[in-house]
Amino acid sequence: MPKTAGVVATLAGGGEPSSPVQKVWKPELYKIQLDAPAPHPVRCQRTLPLPPANSTADAVEDNSQAVRLYGSEYHGVMGHLEAEQLLANAPDGSYLVRRSPKTDGYYTLSVRFNKRCKHFKVFHKPGSGHHLREQDKHYETVHEMVADGLINFHMQLYASPIIQQINQQTKNCYQQSPYMTLNRRKLRALSNELGKSASVDTSDAAAPMPSVQDSSPQPQQDQQQQQQQQLPQQDPMPLVYEKPHNFKVHTFKGLNWCEFCANFLWGFTAQGVKCDACGFMAHNKCSELVPPKCVPDLKCIRGVFGTDLTTMVQLHQCNIPFVVRRCVEEVEARGMLQEGIYRVSGFADEIDALKLALDRDGEKTDMSEGAYGNVNVIAGTLKLYLRLLPVPLITFQAYPSFMAAARSGSPAEQLQLMAEAVRRLPPAHFNCLQYMLEHLKRVASHYAVNKMNEHNLATVFAPTLIATPQHMTNLTEEIFMLSSLITHCEKVFASSSRKQ
Repeated sequence: MPKTAGVVATLAGGGEPSSPVQKVWKPELYKIQLDAPAPHPVRCQRTLPLPPANSTADAVEDNSQAVRLYGSEYHGVMGHLEAEQLLANAPDGSYLVRRSPKTDGYYTLSVRFNKRCKHFKVFHKPGSGHHLREQDKHYETVHEMVADGLINFHMQLYASPIIQQINQQTKNCYQQSPYMTLNRRKLRALSNELGKSASVDTSDAAAPMPSVQDSSPQPQQDQQQQQQQQLPQQDPMPLVYEKPHNFKVHTFKGLNWCEFCANFLWGFTAQGVKCDACGFMAHNKCSELVPPKCVPDLKCIRGVFGTDLTTMVQLHQCNIPFVVRRCVEEVEARGMLQEGIYRVSGFADEIDALKLALDRDGEKTDMSEGAYGNVNVIAGTLKLYLRLLPVPLITFQAYPSFMAAARSGSPAEQLQLMAEAVRRLPPAHFNCLQYMLEHLKRVASHYAVNKMNEHNLATVFAPTLIATPQHMTNLTEEIFMLSSLITHCEKVFASSSRKQ
């Protein structure tokens, strides 16, 4: 038995007796897909007529392009009745490409399925491939397009009761999903860590200090058991964890199943979606029901640049990403008196080299003066990291609140509104923004030497920290807002009730 088949048999049967994974894959859909007809190209047996002598150059080129794109499956100009007659005695899965009379800009794909002929407008986009509609999947060859279409036709015809049952059952099955089964221990550990930090925050804020006469403290083991008893056992991740999955359409190789409903990911290509941060695989419809409890996995993260902030702080269990912290430490150690710090650019090749080193070596990267003598390279790398964040430090959702606060006429009201805007940020963005603003204020305090006051720093960082549209060139209001944030950062964050 092939290795893949052995895995399928084991998973379908429920795994080993001692395995924590039980029945994580149902093979019914896979069996149905195996019965889908295979694509059979119908070769053109006639000599295609040449374009008329009075044809335009574009018409001649279109005809030549069709032959290049579709090869012997291209039958030239042909009506749908003639195509249906040609496919009438052909097996299911047979197909051909033709040009419908009086059409322009597209060709027609005729496919036989379930003893009937289906016709589709087919297009080709250089660099993307063949597609049926502008928003549809793209394929390298028409053969792949037909193979994927036949599977979907077959699944719709023979698997609709199972698919309907999946849609009914998946609304409340997240806790029993394979993802939760396979990651239960990791999720429980993370939840316990969050629970401990939450309990510490609560006790610091509300609980009085114990007196000397109080009884001796409970052993740590008893405290842990008590915390575990307080957590609902049915939910391995009871505490709110603000990390949505980053799903992207994915083409899976080999046999794969949805980690939400435990059913087969059917199709020839682009069978479902996969989370870039944790590897969660799901049907498109199932992914819409998955709650935002993504636990990033280092195996799925290829580098630190371009990875969202929440993922970074969860991966490394920290408040501030190490790239930001290390760069700020280097700038404050040897760049506070550098004239034009953050305004003067470092050498692009050295910034690229440091970026690659941070992606490769992480926190072990050598950023000392011996390795990078020009501190502007460190400053430029920090700006690059913040600029490449998928979600800017001041997020798209919070941006309007910050701008409304900046437009307030009263200074007291402006501070209050900015404190409210800050509270709209996710925890990772809240902590990192506070860290950066406090750093920039320390830089501005050396303005007499480095010539970088709050306004100058805001001018440099506004396009980097704020979610502004790309076409926007006038950032006067954004610069004013960021300058005010730097100037009053202590008051703004002190007014906020959020803890780091």
